[in-house]
Amino acid sequence: MAIDAREDADPLGRAMRDYQRGEMGTLTYRDGSRTRDGHVADYYFEPRSEWDEGTVAFLERVESRGGPILDAGCGAGQHALWLQDRGLEVTGIDASPNAVEAARERGVEDVRVMDMFETDFDRDRFHVVYALGTQIGLARSFAGVRDLLAEFAHITDDGGVAAVHNYDPPAVDDLLGYRPDPREGVAHRCFHFEYERACERRAESDSNVDSSVDGESGTGGTRDGNTRVREIGPTLHFLLFGPDRLADATIGTPWTVGDVLSGDSTYVAILEKGDG
Repeated sequence: MAIDAREDADPLGRAMRDYQRGEMGTLTYRDGSRTRDGHVADYYFEPRSEWDEGTVAFLERVESRGGPILDAGCGAGQHALWLQDRGLEVTGIDASPNAVEAARERGVEDVRVMDMFETDFDRDRFHVVYALGTQIGLARSFAGVRDLLAEFAHITDDGGVAAVHNYDPPAVDDLLGYRPDPREGVAHRCFHFEYERACERRAESDSNVDSSVDGESGTGGTRDGNTRVREIGPTLHFLLFGPDRLADATIGTPWTVGDVLSGDSTYVAILEKGDG
């Protein structure tokens, strides 16, 4: 088995791109000895007919607000494409070049490689911005959350709306990577992605991959002479916090927490621009 553990490894994005191209490998969440399947098909390519009512209701709410819309951390683009198909102006961004490729190949017209924590958009560019997939937690601290909310405020117009998604710690049960925090309503989640796939054998001089594989079927290779490669991503640290702590984090920003759409262990908070 060859191991690819570069700092810029992108196992989740590569899994999305490969699935889009019909070349799916195996994506895994890992926290120490604990693992969980990555569910690429279910999370990023689920048929619209199988979406849960909460997802559809949220997207219809975004649609009712009108564009332009920013899908921050769009992944393979399924939500952006839903909005685009309804005639809305929507832009998707993701830090993963492979995820952006998948979204573009899937049909999202405006999708870009960009970090949502430091965008390149002009002031007031969007009317709505949303970040699903608990990605606000990647801010890792409440100072980081406030910085992200400031970024969202900068790129949305005066009547702008933001929607953010996170776990509510008291409602969480047996979440892989869960770490408690002494503060009420706060916790953490830490894990990394691993993606195993078949690929053509690389040159021995490739310093990023352990090339000591046998090239045969079994541990190191496949019957067609290809190598099995496991791509290991960096450890991800998410800050988990409930709606009340989010409301605290908006103090000093233009945002106030409006409606909160609750799920089993997560919620989506709708942020409205106020007097800040």
